[in-house]
Amino acid sequence: SKSQGSVFVRIHAPWQVLAREAEFLKIKVPTKKEMYEIKAGGSIAKKFSAALQKLSSPLQPRVPEHSNNKMKNLSYPFSREKMYLYNIQEKDTFFDNATRSRIVHEILKRTACSRANNTMGINSLIANNIYEAAYPLHDLLYQEWARYGVFYKFQPIDLIRKYFGEKIGLYFAWLGLYTSFLIPSSVIGVIVFLYGCATIEEDIPSREMCDQQNAFIMCPLCDKSCDYWNLSSACGTARASHLFDNPATVFFSIFMALWATMFLENWKRLQMRLGYFWDLTGIEEEEERAQEHSRPEYETKVREKMLKESNKSAVQKLETNTTESGHEDDEDKLTWKDRFPGYLMNFASILFMIALTFSIVFGVIVYRITTAAALSLNKATRSNVRVTVTATAVIINLVVILILDEIYGAVAKWLTKIEVPKTEQTFEERLILKAFLLKFVNAYSPIFYVAFFKGRFVGRPGSYVYVFDGYRMEECAPGGCLMELCIQLSIIMLGKQLIQNNIFEIGVPKLKKLFRKLKDETEAGETDSAHSKHPEQWDLDYSLEPYTGLTPEYMEMIIQFGFVTLFVASFPLAPVFALLNNVIEVRLDAKKFVTELRRPDAVRTKDIGIWFDILSGIGKFSVISNAFVIAITSDFIPRLVYQYSYSHNGTLHGFVNHTLSFFNVSQLKEGTQPENSQFDQEVQFCRFKDYREPPWAPNPYEFSKQYWFVLSARLAFVIIFQNLVMFLSVLVDWMIPDIPTDISDQIKKEKSLLVDFFLKEEHEKLKLMDEPALRSPGGGDRSRSRAASSAPSGQSQPGSVMSSGSQHTNV
Repeated sequence: SKSQGSVFVRIHAPWQVLAREAEFLKIKVPTKKEMYEIKAGGSIAKKFSAALQKLSSPLQPRVPEHSNNKMKNLSYPFSREKMYLYNIQEKDTFFDNATRSRIVHEILKRTACSRANNTMGINSLIANNIYEAAYPLHDLLYQEWARYGVFYKFQPIDLIRKYFGEKIGLYFAWLGLYTSFLIPSSVIGVIVFLYGCATIEEDIPSREMCDQQNAFIMCPLCDKSCDYWNLSSACGTARASHLFDNPATVFFSIFMALWATMFLENWKRLQMRLGYFWDLTGIEEEEERAQEHSRPEYETKVREKMLKESNKSAVQKLETNTTESGHEDDEDKLTWKDRFPGYLMNFASILFMIALTFSIVFGVIVYRITTAAALSLNKATRSNVRVTVTATAVIINLVVILILDEIYGAVAKWLTKIEVPKTEQTFEERLILKAFLLKFVNAYSPIFYVAFFKGRFVGRPGSYVYVFDGYRMEECAPGGCLMELCIQLSIIMLGKQLIQNNIFEIGVPKLKKLFRKLKDETEAGETDSAHSKHPEQWDLDYSLEPYTGLTPEYMEMIIQFGFVTLFVASFPLAPVFALLNNVIEVRLDAKKFVTELRRPDAVRTKDIGIWFDILSGIGKFSVISNAFVIAITSDFIPRLVYQYSYSHNGTLHGFVNHTLSFFNVSQLKEGTQPENSQFDQEVQFCRFKDYREPPWAPNPYEFSKQYWFVLSARLAFVIIFQNLVMFLSVLVDWMIPDIPTDISDQIKKEKSLLVDFFLKEEHEKLKLMDEPALRSPGGGDRSRSRAASSAPSGQSQPGSVMSSGSQHTNV
C-alpha cells in the first residue's frame, strides 16, 4: 500500500528448520572432538613457520574468530539422528551467520510463490515486482577490516567468510594474496629502475646522441614548415629512454612471467587450504543443486513460448512438465532456434563495439597527426610539438576508456540477458566473458598501437605514407617508441585507478545512497517522522545499494593484472603503483561491502571459477607480448647485433651512426622541402632512422643486409624468449604442488580420525544406556529417560511439547 510506505517482512528460521535444512543441504559442522593440529613437514619447516608467525603477529587482526591456520575442527555433515556427535552448546549460535542466511535463502528459493503470476521462488517474485528486494541484515564487521587505519594488517578471512559466505571470502583471500605478491615484484621493479638511473651516464648510444660534435643532421619531421634538425636536440628523450630500455628490463620480464606462474600456483594452494579449513571439499552436489534453479527470465521465456504454441496445450504442458518446486524437467525447453536471434545479436553487437574501439583509436591517431602538423606551422609551439601531442592524446584515450568501460559493462549485461541463460552460474560466466573481451580491447588497444604499430608504416624520405593525402603517418621519437609506451601505460593505468576508485567506487555510491535517502524521506512524509529518528536496521539496509555481484571487483583487478604483466618490459614501476592502489583497494572494497551495499546472500563455492582461467590466459599472453616489446619496440636486439657483429672493438661506440641511413635531399618531392631553413650551409644529405641502402648504392633506399639480420635476430629472440620462459613456468608449476603436503596428508588421516571418533561416541552412548539397566531391575524408567534425552532433537516422543515446533517447520 502506497499510503503505508515500505512494508518489511522479517524471516526467522527456528532451530527445527535450521536442523532440517542443514541435514538436507549436507552442511558440515564441527564435532565434539577437540581441534587437532595440522603438522608441518619437518623440523626446519616448523621452526620457519613459528618464526614467521611471531614476526607477523603485529599484522594479525585482533578479532576473536581469527583462527589459527594450523588448527582445525573435525567436521561431519549435520544429521538430526546423530546429535550426540556435535558440540551444541547454544542452538542460537551453533550455525554461523552465513549458514543461517544461506539456509533461509534456499528455503525461499523453492517455497515462496504467487499463484496469481504462477511464479515460484523469491527470485521470481522479485523479478515480477511482487517484492522489491530480499536481503539479510548487516551486523558489525568494520573495526579490524574496513578501516583505512588497519591497511597494514592481514584480513580476517575466516570472519569475512562467516559473515558473507565462501564466495566473497575467496575473493578477498585472492585479493589479499595478489596484493602481497606485488611486494616482491615492486621491489625488483624499483631496483631495475634504479639500475637504469645509475647507468645512464655510462650508456654510450645516449651519449653519442647528446654529443653536439657528431652533428647528425636529420630529415624534416613534416613537410614544408619543418626544418632539418640536429639529433643532439633529442638528448633528453634518449637519456630518459635508457631508464626503461636497458638489459635489466629483459631480466625483469622473465621474472614477471615466472612471478605470474608462482602467483597462480600459490593461489591454487591457498584455495585448497581454505577449502579444507572451510569444509568445501565435496560440495559438487551443492553446485549441482544450484544448477537446478532456473532464472525467472528463463522461466518467463519458456512460458511465453508455450503460450504461443497453443493456449490449450500450454496449460497441459505447464501442469505436467512443471514440478512442485516450480522447475522444469532437465530437458532444455529453449532450443537453438529460440536462442538464435539472441546469439546473432550478440555476435553483431560485439563485432560492432570492437570496431568502434578501433575506430576511436584511429581517430586519436588522426588527431595526433593533424595536431602535430598544425602546431609545426607556428614557431612558438614547434619546439614542444611531441610533448603536447603525446600528453593530450593520452588524456583523450583515458577519458574514452573510462566512458566506454561503463557503456560496455551495461551492454555486456544486456546482451547476456537476451541470450536467456538457464541458470545464474551460466549467466554469470557468459557475462564475464563478454565484459572481459570488450574491456580488454578497450583498455589495451591504444597501448598495443604504440607498442607494435606506431612508426612501422611511415615510409622513408621521398616516399612517405600519407593519411588523407596531406598528413604523414607519425613516427617514433628518436630514442624509440618505448618511452612513449611507458608514458601511455602509466597515465592510463594511474588514471583508471585514481578516477575509478575515487569517483566511481566512492562518489557514485554515496550520491545514490543520498538520493535514495531523500526519496524515502519524501515518500514517508510527516507521519513517519518519529520513526525516522530511530530507524531499524532493515530501514538502514534498505537505503543501501543492492548487491550486484563480484564481477566489477574482479574485472578491475584483472585489467590491472594485465597492466602489470603484459607490458612490464616498458614500465618496471607498474607493480609499485598497483601495490599502492591495492593497499587502499582492499579496505575500500571492505568498506563498500560493509557500509555501502546491502548484505548479500551467502553463497558456497570451492574456487573463483572462470576468473582463474582468465588470469592464466593473461599470464601466458604476457610472455608473448613482452617478448615482442623487447624484440620490436626497444633497441635491445639492434644493440646486441651491432655489438657482436658490426662493432670494431666489441662496444656500442658508433651504434647511433650505424642505425641512421642517408637520404639525398635533392630527391625530396616538389613542395615538401623546408621553407626558410635556418641551416647556413647547404644540406646535401640528411639522416633518418632505418636500415636502408645509401643513395650512392646500386639499389638506393632498399632494405640493407643489416635490416634483415636484425629482423632475423628479433624473431629468433621472440622464439627463444617465449620457449625459455614457458619452460621455466612449466618447471615452476611442476615443482610447486597444487595441494600443500600437510593438507593432503591430513585429508587422508581425517577419515581414520572420523571413524575412531564415531566408534568412541557410539561406545559411550551404548555404555550410558546399558549401565542403569545392569545396576538395578527398577532402572528401566531411568534408562528410558536417558535414552529419550539422547534422542535426536526434532524427533520428539508422541505427546511431547516439541511437537508444537512443527508450525515453524511447515512455515
